Amino acid sequence: MAKHMKKHIKLKGHIKTYLNFTIYLGGLLCAVSAAVFLIDYRAGGIVTCFTLFYLAITLSLYFYNKPVIMNELISFATDYGQIQKKLLRDLEIPYALLDDGGKVIWTNTAFETVVHQPKGYNKSVTSLFHTITRDRLPDDSGLDEAQYELDYEGNEYVARFKKISLKEMADHSDMIQAEGYSGYLIAMYLFDETALHIALQEVDDQSLAVGMIYLDNYDEALESVEEVRRSLLIALIDRKVNKYISALDGISKKLEKDKYLIILRKKAIAQLQENRFDLLEEVKTVNIGNEMAVTISIGIGLDGLTYAQNYEFARNAIDLALGRGGDQAVIKTPESVTYYGGKSQQVEKNTRVKTRVKAHALREIITTKDTVLVMGHRIPDADSFGATVGIYRIAQTLGRRVHIVLNDAPASIQPLVDLFRGNPDYEEDMIIGSQQAIEIAGGNVVLVVVDVNKPSITECPDLLRFCKSVVVLDHHRAGNETIENATLSYVEPYASSACELVSEILQYTYDNIKIRPEEADCMYSGIMIDTNNFISKAGVRTFEAAAFLRRNGADVTRVRKLFREDANEYKARADAVSQAEIYRQNFAISVCTSDDLPSPTIVGAQAANELLNIKGIKASFVLTDYQGKIYISARSIDEVNVQLIMERMGGGGHMSIAACQMEGTGIIEAIGILKSTIDNMLETGEI
Repeated sequence: MAKHMKKHIKLKGHIKTYLNFTIYLGGLLCAVSAAVFLIDYRAGGIVTCFTLFYLAITLSLYFYNKPVIMNELISFATDYGQIQKKLLRDLEIPYALLDDGGKVIWTNTAFETVVHQPKGYNKSVTSLFHTITRDRLPDDSGLDEAQYELDYEGNEYVARFKKISLKEMADHSDMIQAEGYSGYLIAMYLFDETALHIALQEVDDQSLAVGMIYLDNYDEALESVEEVRRSLLIALIDRKVNKYISALDGISKKLEKDKYLIILRKKAIAQLQENRFDLLEEVKTVNIGNEMAVTISIGIGLDGLTYAQNYEFARNAIDLALGRGGDQAVIKTPESVTYYGGKSQQVEKNTRVKTRVKAHALREIITTKDTVLVMGHRIPDADSFGATVGIYRIAQTLGRRVHIVLNDAPASIQPLVDLFRGNPDYEEDMIIGSQQAIEIAGGNVVLVVVDVNKPSITECPDLLRFCKSVVVLDHHRAGNETIENATLSYVEPYASSACELVSEILQYTYDNIKIRPEEADCMYSGIMIDTNNFISKAGVRTFEAAAFLRRNGADVTRVRKLFREDANEYKARADAVSQAEIYRQNFAISVCTSDDLPSPTIVGAQAANELLNIKGIKASFVLTDYQGKIYISARSIDEVNVQLIMERMGGGGHMSIAACQMEGTGIIEAIGILKSTIDNMLETGEI
């Protein structure tokens, strides 16, 4: 071992220079002796004798003392290493050395205390920390350092790893050099950040959350109770809200007769989420003889950079809650939007003041532009096309050029489209494709989007970028993805259909507006299809809209003839109904074949409606494999909110009518995902 060490260990640096200096000086004396000889040989002889004597003494001392000095250096290095080792052993930061395979080869006392292992533990680091695998450690591929967060026995650590090259370590030594060294070690440090994380979490829990509470049906609830008891009803609601917020150590301030501003700590929001916002249900228990239960909407803003941004988030959240029909809570953060509740049916508003205001605003927008583009959703149905026809009539009456954007008309609405194509009473360019619409789009064009508020499923999403002025008219409950920066947005989830909304707007946009029979038929058919022949979601205003269209030439018999079914479609719907699986006693799940069907998704939706006629069925789901995607049509009557289920799967819609699309998934897998979603939401009480 000693021979091996002496062979590989050599002096270098200042020590080597110091020891060799006397030899260098001897060489210099030899040169001086030669020079003196040239001047005087007697003096040169004296100097030469002195030089030889000097060299003899110097070389003797050099070869005698070098082993002694080497031994002393090795002894010093050993003692110095022992001191370093002692310091590392007692270092308060847990520290370990690993070999290049991740095996522990040395640990200090602090590390042994953390992992509860004795000195000499030499197993893989993965056996201590399961998340630290070999591929996450520094290696020869260029990864010299790494850092990971660890959760070990309730404490939170940051583990840092650093690669140590043995050759570089030897090369940087001031006293020795090593030849033939290769390989590397890995230094591992553990930094306990538990206290820091607790402190940060405490600061985060104490951060401000802003919320808004609106009473959804304030006026309607007051009208359903005796006048002398109305003040008592209001007082009970105030007390319920204030007491609930006070219990969370929050502040509630009534801004208007039906609006509250609330200030809470973020920690209190976690409690609300854990209780699934039971205030929504508690308010409904306030009853002093009112026929209609009071419902509320809650919007909360969190994690904004400023208090003002949290307030803006709260405003956006309450708008989303109201846009989805109320009776629910929405939490908005910079990264996400979360929904709670939404189990009640929307309340139909008796007043049409809002409709009149929106109609006048729409008229003002259209009259300031030269051209109007109207589009619905992709794979349009009767409601979408009927609503575009209604907007067409409004723009025509106001003397503006108008085009309906429609790429491919599904077979289900082809009879309606044929009423206008080739009709001499209508322009040839009444219906245009997406490319033509993009060429027309510009600053002097208004785009009206009907029957959809999700930009990705509109007939031409690019149009939303090319048109600065955008109007949205829809009856679907808003989701996370909405058309932003709309000049005018009129989204009313209580409405049965987009055609109902447009029919009401028609009556206020222009006095004594004249609607042609073809247009009335289209809009009437849209209401009829979306309400399943006035069975689902048909309110007073639905029938009033239908009556208005009937007075303007809509023919029920003619509409019925337009929608008579093909024999193959009828059989496919019957097969879907007959093969339905009853899941968990209350959910009907079936598959609709797309073979030889021009519009299989429409047939699937019809089959879902049919399945609701079975006793005990609370919700129905029909899956259709069409054009490489799985389309799911979901329907319910009143007990289950199918919109929440479809949103969980990436879709949306109404409480009783919803749908979603899935790509890259087979029918069997999609059914499994649907069942798993239903199971999870039943367990958590979301449906």
